[in-house]
Amino acid sequence: MKFLKLSGIFVLSSSLLFGCANTTEKTESAETPKEKKTTESQALKGVSDQYREYAIGEIEEFVKATEQFTTAVKNGELDKAKEIYGPARMHYERAEPIAEVFGELDPKIDAREGDVPEAEWGGYHRIEKGLWEENTTKGYEKYAEQLMKDVNLLRAKVDTVEVTPELLITGAVDLLNEVSTSKVTGEEDRYSHTDLYDFAANVEGAEKIFQLLEPAVKEKDADLSKEIQDRFKNVYSLLEQHKKGDGYKLYTELTEAEVKDLSQAIDALAEPLSQIGIVTEAS
Repeated sequence: MKFLKLSGIFVLSSSLLFGCANTTEKTESAETPKEKKTTESQALKGVSDQYREYAIGEIEEFVKATEQFTTAVKNGELDKAKEIYGPARMHYERAEPIAEVFGELDPKIDAREGDVPEAEWGGYHRIEKGLWEENTTKGYEKYAEQLMKDVNLLRAKVDTVEVTPELLITGAVDLLNEVSTSKVTGEEDRYSHTDLYDFAANVEGAEKIFQLLEPAVKEKDADLSKEIQDRFKNVYSLLEQHKKGDGYKLYTELTEAEVKDLSQAIDALAEPLSQIGIVTEAS
């Protein structure tokens, strides 16, 4: 979760998204300015629609997982609720650029202790504190009930989101900002220490956006495209070392050196990723 975080490093260019539909044949010379503008708009809409479909799919899975999680809490199934917690949150973290559009819902679902007044604090992290710090579900049924209502409302509202190029372009780097400011520090899931689930999901969400924009990036700067892909591979290679069964180790199980490696890998990825808009605009 973040509050009004701006990446400030991307310059929006229509040529960025236009390149996604122009990788097989150069047609600029044959098009009138009006025709070119129409083609660019269609390409832009295509990329936005693909991301919209991806994000809605993640939110739908988030609804299903949250229903399982909140049911376990209300039924007093402590171990089951703990087991579901980390994997369930991954769907939200992947789609965070869209989920956070609804400023009033994001804090209700994802606020950490101290982010909002105590009387207003609920959602996943409020329940997380009860499950791990108090080792109980008792007294947290009301938070589970409200969380489910808020997540269902998120799903209902997400269809109304306008997916703009700005949202896509800033979204990729903002997801990595999320990792570097809260996940890699262990602050996100401070009671369960399941931060690596959120870490991996943010990276996966950023990669999805890059994959949609990659044809345009490759056309303008093939070396930059390859560098970004290599940096993603490096992050995934490090995450793979911390897999445990179908999930990940607790963040407290990592050594200081391992945390440093992850932090440096994220920084190394964010640097070239932040150049995408600048490169395409300059070219």
